[in-house]
Amino acid sequence: MDTNTFLSEFILDYQHQFFEHSLILKGDCFEWMRKIRTESIHAIVTDPPYGVKEFDPDQLEKRKNGNGGIWRIPPSFDGHERAPLPRFTALNDKDKDRLQAYFEEWASLCLNILKPGGHIFIATNVILSQMVFASIASAGLEFRGQIIRLVKTLRGGDRPKNSETEFPDVCTMPRGVYEPWGIFRKPIPAGMTVSDCLREHQTGGLRRKPNGNPFEDVIESERTPQKERLIANHPSLKPQSLMRQIVYTSLPLGTGIILDPFMGAGSTIAAAEALGLQAIGIERHEEYYSLSKQAIPALTAIPTAEQLAMPFQAW
Repeated sequence: MDTNTFLSEFILDYQHQFFEHSLILKGDCFEWMRKIRTESIHAIVTDPPYGVKEFDPDQLEKRKNGNGGIWRIPPSFDGHERAPLPRFTALNDKDKDRLQAYFEEWASLCLNILKPGGHIFIATNVILSQMVFASIASAGLEFRGQIIRLVKTLRGGDRPKNSETEFPDVCTMPRGVYEPWGIFRKPIPAGMTVSDCLREHQTGGLRRKPNGNPFEDVIESERTPQKERLIANHPSLKPQSLMRQIVYTSLPLGTGIILDPFMGAGSTIAAAEALGLQAIGIERHEEYYSLSKQAIPALTAIPTAEQLAMPFQAW
């Protein structure tokens, strides 16, 4: 069965485009997830907007114009312009309540559409991870640990604002050198073992590395290369060298459907395409949906580290 036929049930009435192995749709993921068939998705890999203010239209306009808002416009140094970063430390109690409700609702929808034993891999940051993880777990998903992406993000480490010379030996928080990804699993039905779940649903575990070693929860990662940013100008673009590892392990038997409900410019979908895996991406912003149409094939074609190329070499 070709991709168009296999994934056609997920189109519904949404604007869409097919790729060799994947399908992307323009729409609100909450709405779409309520409509699709229950237990039809094998894994979810995503980097969400956290349900706060950074991707609201007014905040995106401020970022575009360099006016800040929730987006912190870092100072340049050595002639290098640093990318804007969301200021999650600026969230008030109302924002935090909104975030909690957002992820509880989202996780409940994930619980409905995931096959038993299906995993969620969700990118967060050190400020929000505790709230995001607690909200997802409260919906009934099992917390299965974290992936620690070791990467110098240039977030944090700043001197007190407007008092840099007065307190030159103080930083307001540590300089970030890692990014946490939460791992969650839809519970395996009572009386069913992981082996049973693998046989019936192709889910329940994680795919080992191509060399036979277990998938590890620490990944030494690069910042997203400039060549990839030139293809897809999205503020949260993840590198293919990272995404291909996570996408690969998300399907324990190498079969099934991966969903990215917050697709952005399509880095998850491109990673799946590069590995010959089926994926569905949802994006509600017209700008990013349109960008993804061109970005996904271009990102798919980028060769990454030798261990991520096809055919796989030993990691």
